[in-house]
Amino acid sequence: MRAVVLDGHGGPEVLTVHDVPDPEPAPGEVLVDVVGTACNRADLLQRMGLYPGPPMDPEIPGLEFAGRVAALGDGVSRWLVGDAVMAITGGGGYAERAVVHEDQAVRVPAGMALDVAGGLAEVFITAWDALVLRGELAAGGTALVHAGASGVGTAAIQLCRMVGAEVIVTASAGKLDRCMDLGASLAVDYRSEDWVAAVSGYTGGRGVDVVLDVVGGDYLDRNVNCLATAGTIVQVGVMGGGSATFGLAKLLVKRATVVGTTLRARSLAEKVAVSRAFEEQVVPGFEDGRLAVVVDRRFALDEIATAHAYMETNASVGKILLGVRPA
Repeated sequence: MRAVVLDGHGGPEVLTVHDVPDPEPAPGEVLVDVVGTACNRADLLQRMGLYPGPPMDPEIPGLEFAGRVAALGDGVSRWLVGDAVMAITGGGGYAERAVVHEDQAVRVPAGMALDVAGGLAEVFITAWDALVLRGELAAGGTALVHAGASGVGTAAIQLCRMVGAEVIVTASAGKLDRCMDLGASLAVDYRSEDWVAAVSGYTGGRGVDVVLDVVGGDYLDRNVNCLATAGTIVQVGVMGGGSATFGLAKLLVKRATVVGTTLRARSLAEKVAVSRAFEEQVVPGFEDGRLAVVVDRRFALDEIATAHAYMETNASVGKILLGVRPA
């Protein structure tokens, strides 16, 4: 099969397409003919050597994929050959074939094209897990989501709307209208506006119940300022830096919780649990029109270096898809 292989670490030029052996499904796994995958920030970090993936030889990045089941490992009972599935994975998504445990695979929403589904799992599962499972956001609550125009951000806005919560987002000036169109209650230009003051003003000084942050760094102290009493900050990325100084006393007074989480580092059992719950509780939202994958641009697998270079410009809104094979 053809796959994107990391020939060392560095810029987009280290991403090259090679012929490599097909993966073999182990007992309990399914082999998938991949139709689509997508670029994620973690892929960029892995390419630069800053976020190691699971042991693989050769090293194939890619955190998600969608396609059709091509073969079944021993004992598989949930799927049949030809079924349309999607999944998050620790690595290996940038390839024509991938394997995943049968219970971690998720059915593709009815009516959704497989190339679009290839950009669904990573950001929507990340946002839903952070906001609802970790942050316990519910109807009537309010969330603050940073990088609101990113893949995770565009997913988070829609999920807040689906659960009946309000959402305030930060984004660059040119992306604010897109965030509002998706359902944000307030969109703040993080470069020119004081988003802490904006949150306070919008909530009447109460603050938000959950903060979903992919930035980190000096955002942490300001995130605490934005929290309501007993609120939760869920940290899913550190694009702005992995170290932070913040007022610990404020955390105590607000009885606040800070949660750090990634999907890649979880055990198979944890990934299965979140995947099964996501299929039951969230996938129907794509079928009835409440949710949609926001697609910015499409590239072919052979254009992977160009796709990574484009993502690094921070010009995109939503997902950058990679087409692997015809549906």
